[in-house]
Amino acid sequence: MSAAGTGRPAPAPPRFDGPEVDDFTRPYWDAAARGTLLLRRCAACGRAHHYPREFCPHCWSERVLWEEARGRATLYTWSVVYRNDLPPFGSRVPYVAAVVDLEEGPRMMTEVLREAGEELCIGMDLWLDFRVEGGVMAVPVFRTAKR
Repeated sequence: MSAAGTGRPAPAPPRFDGPEVDDFTRPYWDAAARGTLLLRRCAACGRAHHYPREFCPHCWSERVLWEEARGRATLYTWSVVYRNDLPPFGSRVPYVAAVVDLEEGPRMMTEVLREAGEELCIGMDLWLDFRVEGGVMAVPVFRTAKR
């Protein structure tokens, strides 16, 4: 498709699914690009949390450190999305939006990739994977089958 009579390709629709990478979150996204999920663990209370924050959401301590997740989770809840008009989600439907309990303790919003026809059930084991977005950013997702 070309832009109205110019012979040039039409601009890509705006994307709404990418995070803003800053100095604080850069280690998280750099690790994701290497296939590793990072969590934050509080040195004061010992609890892990996700999404990355500069303070502990449990005790408010600022003594939090990066920690590599093992990549295992259990399915807490999910919803199959059949319609989403925001790019690039429309090309992915249907997809499974989910909340998982990471083995390290935190809950995480994510997407679950499954084999065709595979049924989901609360408490099922999931394994970490990554989807590359736009050739540059790896986004953590989970799979129902260990690869």
